[in-house]
Amino acid sequence: MLTIEQARTFYAREDAVHDFEHVLRVYQTAMKLGKVEGADLEILQAAALLHDARGAEPGGTGRTEHHITSAIFAEEVLKKEDWPVERIRSVQHAIRAHRYRAKEDQPETIEAKVLFDSDKLDVIGAIGAARTIAYSVLAGEPMYEHPSEQFRSSGVEETGERHSSYHEYLFKLRKVKDRLFTDSARRMAEQRHAAMAAFFEQLAAEYEGDA
Repeated sequence: MLTIEQARTFYAREDAVHDFEHVLRVYQTAMKLGKVEGADLEILQAAALLHDARGAEPGGTGRTEHHITSAIFAEEVLKKEDWPVERIRSVQHAIRAHRYRAKEDQPETIEAKVLFDSDKLDVIGAIGAARTIAYSVLAGEPMYEHPSEQFRSSGVEETGERHSSYHEYLFKLRKVKDRLFTDSARRMAEQRHAAMAAFFEQLAAEYEGDA
């Protein structure tokens, strides 16, 4: 079985938002949910520990294709561990299907659904809010900018409008709890969603001078 210490070495190049601390939180949540949902824990562990392993390859496609490059890397790692081909394919499917914005792969197995849910639970709640703000800062975007009516209705910014962390909350984060697959994850998401929503609405109110 792939170990935490083995996996840690694969994340030296990752940014502060997608670092090994994120991977460990996803792994711990996945193990908890996987036991409840009856997942194959060996497959789930490997998928959780490798799901972001190639998220920022030098000269590569970065976060946009990280689910694909990480799945390819997972095959390389697990072949060296003498995993059967069909089990490697199961790990790869879970990794390819974990990205929120991906269209080509949707989670079909319980392991893929648990990994998707575990990864998404880490983008909501207090940690999710902190990660979203950190990502905006790393990308040179503001913590808050007043969203245009066009963005509110379509998710597309007007010319010159910056995608702040509040924009990301409106565009993605507030919808995450409704995209989860497993009952156990949905239960966990309720409190996290409420805390996150309260934070971002307070953030907007303070920036707009309404609080």
